[in-house]
Formats: sequence, structure tokens, C-alpha cells
Amino acid sequence: MLRSRTAALLTAVATVALGTVALVSQAEPAAAHGAAMTPGSRTFLCWKDGLTGTGEIRPNNPACTAAVAQSGPNSLYNWFSVLRSDAGGRTVGYIPDGKLCSGGNPGFAGYDLARTDWPLTHLTAGARMEFKYSNWAHHPGTFYFYVTKNSWSPNRPLAWSDLEEQPFLTVTNPPQRGAVGTNEGHYYFSGNLPTNKSGRHIIYSRWVRSDSQENFFGCSDVTFDGGNGEVTGIGGGSTPPPGPTTPPPG
Repeated sequence: MLRSRTAALLTAVATVALGTVALVSQAEPAAAHGAAMTPGSRTFLCWKDGLTGTGEIRPNNPACTAAVAQSGPNSLYNWFSVLRSDAGGRTVGYIPDGKLCSGGNPGFAGYDLARTDWPLTHLTAGARMEFKYSNWAHHPGTFYFYVTKNSWSPNRPLAWSDLEEQPFLTVTNPPQRGAVGTNEGHYYFSGNLPTNKSGRHIIYSRWVRSDSQENFFGCSDVTFDGGNGEVTGIGGGSTPPPGPTTPPPG
């Protein structure tokens, strides 16, 4: 009898311990993966907008608030996890039109909303700038950056036909700064912004891993207005430029 009571007690303790571990695990961010930081993706800038002194993420930007209302707060705690594990480099026909910003991942569907009040990064067409992409988990692969056509409208969800056919920047296995698995760690690389652009656009990013089928996606809302990387629409104002931007040759 004593032996069976002891076994039952140990089973109960183990069950409680496992439950505790599960709760702690759910509170931790997923061990994945990356998103554009400069120019900032919707999830990254909405995360920045929502940071509080208590650790709660509570965005103020109306578009970010609407995205969280649809996708839940975990979409910001895991701002670096807009991914598809079986993408394998596929684009058109794999991710439906209107779902490019979420990569077709239902957990981030709120970031597909067609709105004109997303946080904006101010840029200069044709300028050279430093791009940053989170290295929350390090993977080898290639980054592709596209820009919307001049006919694109922010009042409709992004479709593949809205993007220029070829990426304006492609980079494979760039260097890193900062610690992997932190909010500050990132890949970095320089590139020229597209020319002949003005006003609002989306820069669409894809990170295609070379060691698995997993791919990452994101939309960065920008305006080509002669800016130097300033961000507006978060924290009630703007932030300093994130890196040197060289004007295009005259």
C-alpha cells in the first residue's frame, strides 16, 4: 500500500512539474527565426511601438492595434516568426494574393490588412543604405527584397502582381552583429534602394533557407520622400535613422 501511494505521489509531482514547464515554455518566444529590422517589417515596428516598462506589448499605432486584435498578442511576442516551414522557395501559387505580408501563416493574418496607417520608414529612392534582418536563430540562406510597382495602392491587400518582377536586392549568407537569439542581433548588408520611386510603397522581403524548406516573409511600409531611415507612426513620433544612407549620385 505504501509503495503504491508513493508511486501515485511521484506521478502527481511529475505531472505538476511538467505542467509548470509547459507554462514557462509558452511564455518564452519561439526559437525562431528572423524579420526585417531596417527597413522595419510590420511585426517588428508594431512590436517596438507596443513595448512597455512592464514587459507587456501594447501597441498604440491604429494599424498595429487592429493587427493584434485579429492575430492576438503572440504575433508581437513572436514578431520574428512570420514563416512557412514547407515553403521551399515557392512564391506565386503557394502564398495566395492578399496574404503576402503574413506569408499565408494564419497566426499573422492581421498584418495583411490594407491600411494607410502602418508605421513608416522614410527613404530616398536610389540611395545606398544598410539593411538589417534579425538573426534570432542563425540559418544559412538568401535574402530577397522586392518593391511595389508605382501602380500599387495601399488601400488593397498586397498581391504578387503588385510587386516588381525582379528583386532589387539579393544577398546570400551575410555577416552578423550581436548575439543570436536576442532582439538586437542581426544580419547586415548594404544595398541600393530602387530608383524611380516616390511616395508610399511596400518593400517585401523573403529569407529562403538553404538548409531546410523553411522560409520567412515580411512587409515593410516605406515612403520615398527623401528620408534617411527615420521611422514614424510608433511611440508617438519618430526615431533617428538606423544607419548611414548615401544619396544617389547626382
